Amino acid sequence: MDLKRRLTLYLFGLIIGGGVAYWSYGDRLTSGAWMPEAKVKSRLRSTLLRATPAAEQQLAARQLDLMVLRTGMSSAHIDFGASRRTDDSLIYAVELSIGGKDLHLLIGAVRDFDRDSTATLLEVR
Repeated sequence: MDLKRRLTLYLFGLIIGGGVAYWSYGDRLTSGAWMPEAKVKSRLRSTLLRATPAAEQQLAARQLDLMVLRTGMSSAHIDFGASRRTDDSLIYAVELSIGGKDLHLLIGAVRDFDRDSTATLLEVR
């Protein structure tokens, strides 16, 4: 088999494989929603429902609430280097800009979704 035939078959298989993958996975294939940062942002956007009393005071001082943080989560950056993992919880360091204000958030979540699926805002800096 000559090189031209091999390349033709390779490209034909690549096109068919790409089409089947896109048909199977759709936009998830190209959107990157399966990446770790996108998964964490999606989880926090849907589960950030509580705040500690200190965090509530810090939000009130900035005239913000949890709903504003949840809606802005899609443009946030998760700093995995500053995040911490323990045996039972995950504490994410999140950098977020809302209304020109840069916020550094600490958000805690339980690792086991069956026990507790909500995330708690621990600190706003």
